[in-house]
Amino acid sequence: MSSNEEKVPVRLDAEQEAASSRRTFLQRSVLAGAAGAAGLGVLLASPSANALSALTHGGDDREDDDPGRGKKRDTDILIAAEIAEALAVTTYTHIINTAPFFTRIPSDDQGYLRGARQEEMSHYLLEQSVTGQPTPFTSFFYPKGMFEDTQTTLNVLVTLEDAFIAAYLVGVRDFSTRDLRVTAARIMGIESDHRTLARVIGPDVAAQDGGPINTITGLQGVAENVAPPNNNGYERTQCWTKIEQAVAALTPFVDITAAKAAGFDVSKSFGFNPFTPTLPNPLGAFISFAGC
Repeated sequence: MSSNEEKVPVRLDAEQEAASSRRTFLQRSVLAGAAGAAGLGVLLASPSANALSALTHGGDDREDDDPGRGKKRDTDILIAAEIAEALAVTTYTHIINTAPFFTRIPSDDQGYLRGARQEEMSHYLLEQSVTGQPTPFTSFFYPKGMFEDTQTTLNVLVTLEDAFIAAYLVGVRDFSTRDLRVTAARIMGIESDHRTLARVIGPDVAAQDGGPINTITGLQGVAENVAPPNNNGYERTQCWTKIEQAVAALTPFVDITAAKAAGFDVSKSFGFNPFTPTLPNPLGAFISFAGC
């Protein structure tokens, strides 16, 4: 990586709160997020008026939706996705650059994390190209122990990938055009790759970093065995049917009040540092919204 990519901005914000159990941070996060989602909804509701003009005309097979409402829903989903992708880029960047376990896992595991970082940045830039505006949040909070404690790091990483999968499935359900729905499915498939590969890392963690790690707790709050790492027969929807549910789950990562309520570490936040990505394989590039 270039020296520019390796910058790891960390911001000091507030005094640390009392420690919370890693086993319960997820459930508390969702509850705290629900309280803060209304505020985020204001941000989701105010994009550029013509951001989606190229994608919301033609190919629309939803007869029950008027174009204006469909366009607003599309933008709401895309802005939420931008926030998620910026959070993902930040998470992978700090794992690579600061997590002690990273240098002691096998090179193929390191390669997965580096590749995932590039892919998440590519997703972010694609979504920004459609909305015409950047993520409204550029720094993020995490649970206590994130990046220092390997179990916490992998729990949070899988939790986020679970959330991203479910959020893009909302897009598959609710985007107003075929092109956007196919694009959401294409991105969701990559997030599923990331979830599986994050679980692959667990048994490879060195003893000095708390390894091997044989169970990882994701969005459902249940410690799941990492064998096999691809333990889903079908992607988990988390029963989300609207993008506001995804926003609620992300709120503790972006809002200091919700972060405190969830027991996150609010003594520091971690900055989103955009860069120009290089995808691992040109055959996997985006090419077009038509999917070819």
